[in-house]
Amino acid sequence: MKNYETSQIRNVVLLGHGSVGKTSLSEALLFHAGVINRLGRVEEGTTTSDFDPEEIKRRISVSLALLPLEWNGHKINLLDSPGYADFVGEVKCGVRVADAALVVVAAVSGVEVGTEQVWKYAEERALPRMIFVNKMDRENADFYKTVEQVQSYFGSRCVALQLPIGSQDSFEGIVDLVKGKAYRGPQMQEGEIPPAMQGQVDSFREKLVEAAAEVNDELLNKYLEGEELGEAELRTALKQGVHDGKVVPILVGAALSNRVVSPVLDAIIGYLPSPADGGKVQATNTASKKEESLDPSPRAALAAVVFKTTADPYVGKLTYLRVLSGTIHSDTHIWNSTKGRDERVGQLMIVRGKTQEPTAQLVAGDMGAVAKLAETGTGDTLSSRELPLVVDPPSFPEALFSAAIHPKSKADLDKLSSAINRLVEEDPTLHTRRDPDTAETILSGLGESHIDVAVERMRRKFGVEVQTDVPRVPYKETITVSTKAEYKHKKQTGGHGQYGHVFLELTPLPKNAGVQFTETVVGGVVPKNYFPAVEKGVAEAVQEGVLAGHPVVDIKINLYDGSYHPVDSSEMSFKIASIFAFRKGMSQANPVLLEPIMNITIMVPESFMGDVIGDLNSKRARVLGMIPQDGLSEIEAQAPNAEMLRYSTDLRSITQGRGSFHMEFSHYEEVPAHIAQTIIAAAKKEKEER
Repeated sequence: MKNYETSQIRNVVLLGHGSVGKTSLSEALLFHAGVINRLGRVEEGTTTSDFDPEEIKRRISVSLALLPLEWNGHKINLLDSPGYADFVGEVKCGVRVADAALVVVAAVSGVEVGTEQVWKYAEERALPRMIFVNKMDRENADFYKTVEQVQSYFGSRCVALQLPIGSQDSFEGIVDLVKGKAYRGPQMQEGEIPPAMQGQVDSFREKLVEAAAEVNDELLNKYLEGEELGEAELRTALKQGVHDGKVVPILVGAALSNRVVSPVLDAIIGYLPSPADGGKVQATNTASKKEESLDPSPRAALAAVVFKTTADPYVGKLTYLRVLSGTIHSDTHIWNSTKGRDERVGQLMIVRGKTQEPTAQLVAGDMGAVAKLAETGTGDTLSSRELPLVVDPPSFPEALFSAAIHPKSKADLDKLSSAINRLVEEDPTLHTRRDPDTAETILSGLGESHIDVAVERMRRKFGVEVQTDVPRVPYKETITVSTKAEYKHKKQTGGHGQYGHVFLELTPLPKNAGVQFTETVVGGVVPKNYFPAVEKGVAEAVQEGVLAGHPVVDIKINLYDGSYHPVDSSEMSFKIASIFAFRKGMSQANPVLLEPIMNITIMVPESFMGDVIGDLNSKRARVLGMIPQDGLSEIEAQAPNAEMLRYSTDLRSITQGRGSFHMEFSHYEEVPAHIAQTIIAAAKKEKEER
């Protein structure tokens, strides 16, 4: 691939709901550009972008794929993003490094929840965008209904640039409203507009011209005075309108059957901005702590952001980057400003799906990859050591779906830590932690499919097999009344015997007071040198309560009396005596089970409020308040952790994917008696089965 100027590059992310045909569209665009000579199909696992074994198996995109192509003297870096909600982290990475978005909508299903979500992401970054109405060859395809729906959701700035000729089985081409010509067949042969469509064409062209005219006052005056806008004026105005976010052109076609796809490439070059049009790059100088404004030029200071990291089985770690300003050369050194580390850059590569092509350099606006960077991860900024710059990294959603992972063998256990670290490095939306209360390794992500894919990658890439399970709830135990307990450990064997005798007083403490050990022994009935042994015994005993084997909290244990034997007493004897005395006292002190209570903030459309609150009530939640916010409602609630372990799945189901939530630990509360009985019975059964 030849070198291109920054002004000749287009970086476009394909966005949309799952299964609207983004991957099929990218495949058709690659085919028309001559990059591939055969159209792959998602169902057959032969597309350029869906090359991961999990993508082939599931027939959906799970990763962001970079797909560069050349068209009419320009380079277009397509970013094919997943549509399934569990992989939205990949979408956010694509939106961060793209200069524009092509939002794909199916003519059969119209605007869906995923469409609304990706539109919101594009709005947050103020990305210029176009809409492609796909699947015009499918049964029940309705372009005009889809356009109405798009305009009702996203506003009248969404205007048709093309109209379809025919629909479903009879779909054969388009009318270009700018040129005022019809284009039919595989070769897009130019012809006259079908007479039956002339009324629709005039109506939609009027709306297009009106939207273009409103871009600047001069054109608006000309339009209002009844003058005709020329094709060149119309194109210039539309490009400016798209760049400013005032116009969103709507294109139409059928990607899977490869009909009317090449005009999309022309529209990308004609209407979407190049990196040079995007304005200054804002960065922070880590040395001076000052803001810097850089030109998106190959000759400016270097700033590049890493938007993806993969573990490639052949070349090792592969780092994908977008050069925001300056130029990166192969076989040189670069400064990781985020981590303050020097990195050696080997061979730069142009990546297309799983194929890699060496390149000498990447200029401002371009994207590529480099292998084997030691310290660099997703979100890091690469610059020069002389001018260390950091730019905003991609933002990622909170991981709210968790699974406990258990290695299948000792060999898997030995490799687990390393595999998890590499997995999290590859996918920043995954998080891992060790729960000290349940001794489980917890892997958190964006949904069940996300975790499943991560586990499969762990097996395939790093040779570690794990089983997943619902995480255990970190229950605690405490007492509700004070009590006293005595235990004498006495054992006679050959030689020295064992003798330890303690009296313990157990007292409940306020919430979050922890475990306290004191001694009020008088008269030397228990020698001071045995106090640490008693404390050790108590510390061991509180790790496993008498109800269901959970740690004991908010309790004070006081050693107040006892006795010893001058020959047979030992530290071990007093430790054992204190353990049994504690258990005896705990059983006498009306022990109760405590469960973690979570603070939850839920954002849902108002139409789902009743269903969400009803579901919360079924989960023993307490709704603390509701705040309306621009068509959404914010619900503040508290609920037991045990009821919220799969809430991300439940909320997605109730709200059709439109709800979101944040959850954090609040405090511990006593478990209701009937539920506690079930938990205690289950714990006893599990203990018996071991």
